[in-house]
Amino acid sequence: MLLYNSQISGNCYKVRLLLAHLGIDYERREVDVADRSNRPELLGGLNPSLRVPTLVLDDGRALGESGAILWFFGEGSRFVPADAYERAQVLQWMFFEQYDHEPAIAVARFWLAYSGRPPEAFADRLPERTAAGYRALDALERHLDGRGWLVGSGMTLADIALYGYTHVAHEGGFELEPYPSIRAWLQRVAAEPGHVPMAA
Repeated sequence: MLLYNSQISGNCYKVRLLLAHLGIDYERREVDVADRSNRPELLGGLNPSLRVPTLVLDDGRALGESGAILWFFGEGSRFVPADAYERAQVLQWMFFEQYDHEPAIAVARFWLAYSGRPPEAFADRLPERTAAGYRALDALERHLDGRGWLVGSGMTLADIALYGYTHVAHEGGFELEPYPSIRAWLQRVAAEPGHVPMAA
């Protein structure tokens, strides 16, 4: 099994984190997140969006989008609840991550830490992304207040999906000190057996 991966991508990290928890072996091929000039040749026949992560299964079938890959491997594991309503809640938080959380926090992080361009280049767009990121963090904090996990009584795909970019939000200029429930939750996720850091 081959994962087209970027080590700094939170979307790729989510996949690597789940595969680590499940003990699934795979190979990696690193893809540059800034220089996309070779994406059509590299991923054109595998993923119509030309994005990473893209996974090629042992039988040659390809799968893109981090949420789809998480669901493919997570289904039937402890990370997807048996209860239909709880499964829908997991999906709710995964959709929230991709629609509200990632487009703000991941984008600001890329601009400031990995684009290779000065912050001034994004001065007209960064305040809006920052405000959107804090709205997403506010929602996450409210939900985690008094809860150990996003859904149910244990870690699910929702926690894996949202951990990916939340734990590196500071690289995008986001301050997590005002979010005690998020900080406690990040520690719980990192303490789970089988956890691997983003650099692994």
